[in-house]
Amino acid sequence: MLTGRMMDFPLTLTHFLERARTFHGRSEIVSRRPDRSLHRYTYADFYRRTCQLAQALRRLGVKPGDRVASLCWNHHQHLELYFAVPTMGAVLHTLNLRLHPNDLGYIARHAEDRILVVDRSLLPLFEKFEGSVRSIERVIVIPDDGPAPSNRLDYEQLLAAEPDSFDFPALEERSAAMLCYTSGTTGNPKGVLYSHRSIVLHTLACCLPDVLGVNEHDAVLPVVPMFHAAAWGLPFDAVATGAKLVMPGPHLDPTSLLDLMAQEKVTIAGGVPTIWLGILAMLDQEPKRWDLRSIRSMAIGGSAAPPAMIDGFQKRHGLTVTHAWGMTEMNPVGTLAKLKKNHADADDATKLAVRSSQGYPLPFVEQRHVSDSGELLPWDGSTMGELEVRGPWVASSYYGDEGKDRFTSDGWFKTGDVVTIDRDGYLRITDRSKDVIKSGGEWISSVALENALMAHPAVLEAAVFAGRHPRWDERPLAAVVFKPGQSATREELSAHLEKHFAKYWLPDAYLFVPQIPRTSTGKFLKTKLREEFGDYLLKNPQSSNA
Repeated sequence: MLTGRMMDFPLTLTHFLERARTFHGRSEIVSRRPDRSLHRYTYADFYRRTCQLAQALRRLGVKPGDRVASLCWNHHQHLELYFAVPTMGAVLHTLNLRLHPNDLGYIARHAEDRILVVDRSLLPLFEKFEGSVRSIERVIVIPDDGPAPSNRLDYEQLLAAEPDSFDFPALEERSAAMLCYTSGTTGNPKGVLYSHRSIVLHTLACCLPDVLGVNEHDAVLPVVPMFHAAAWGLPFDAVATGAKLVMPGPHLDPTSLLDLMAQEKVTIAGGVPTIWLGILAMLDQEPKRWDLRSIRSMAIGGSAAPPAMIDGFQKRHGLTVTHAWGMTEMNPVGTLAKLKKNHADADDATKLAVRSSQGYPLPFVEQRHVSDSGELLPWDGSTMGELEVRGPWVASSYYGDEGKDRFTSDGWFKTGDVVTIDRDGYLRITDRSKDVIKSGGEWISSVALENALMAHPAVLEAAVFAGRHPRWDERPLAAVVFKPGQSATREELSAHLEKHFAKYWLPDAYLFVPQIPRTSTGKFLKTKLREEFGDYLLKNPQSSNA
């Protein structure tokens, strides 16, 4: 075999860090503090402080492969951790501050974290599980809402004592850079180790024009937390290209985000649907309050975005939603819903259907869907099966070698998502395998029903889940939250759905609730709904349509 004669140049985050200093040193990083004031500095400042942080961690005894945990909001110090820890050869482990303290304790023990860096405002949360984690030797406090306690190390004082240069080691590109844990909705959270190589390749793909197209002229706002799947890679995209980076801190309410987007002239923002539903409602109330002409893409992922929301942003406010899909196990972006040139002459309904799908895969991500028996299914747009993926930023195993049943013998990852794939490669998630409703042998998509319910003018949010049924095994139930001052009857909601679905798909009962429980990452927590209301039809048989 004739081999190519190219340099074996390592794909590591060190290159992105040094490139930002060399070519984009004057680009800006903006962070909103807890008191709502803004911190501003440049990539040149960021590089120097990252070097100081690496020096401080090395002086504290951090060695290659050690896990350094963060318990922080989105801000410039968290970005410094994103680069200082991996480029010195250690592993950054981002802790999800929305988890229960018991879960956080389990994850920190499982990861064997040695150092914890925590926001002063989040220190009470850490203290709730501190006693259960013996591996943590040092706690460094970022003084976000006050000085660090005297018994803790102060982040800013640590950095101030160090030189602003660092001799970054030569790293193997397959060495671990970050450790992220799944949300654990079906068992204990599982760890996924991202390598330098996987992050670099993921970043390069996300910056392609047909994906997010991040470039130096952009202002990027990661609303998605930096503790969740590396904030979808947006911080890495910005540093790699020199784009302005805007960090929201703990203020994630619609008004605060809209103020920040308008003031900093944000061009790309990323967040989960619940965030954007709130923003859309605020824009509908005050459509002329904010100048958002700078925005060219709002990336939405984490769960399916209702088509009515995508359409509402476009038609009422001229804002483009870019629907994405991914998983913690995928570093995390896998697909993006962008129109192809063959859609140029399509009607609005067709374009909306494409834009509200999960899209087709990024370069180097491959997909297939299979039946319960493992049979490969056709890409005909109607046949449902479990999605499997593979690629250079897809996990090959979990940390600790858990969850082996999620990986096939021929090298694919079983996502647990039930999908259809059309002939153009666009996938549409019809459900999670644990959420699909199996009624009398027929599959019913909870996601499709949710999207249709949220298109009703009175409905703010809706979650559809399986209720136990004496005859059909399972039947759909719908938990509905109305918009302020609005309501609808069961009959009106059913009439709305009948326009789109066969009668056997219609929910047997509508549960009008003040709010829908959510996971730590903002997804609807259907396990909680099933626990609370799963026997509703058994207790109220007169409610059933079936």
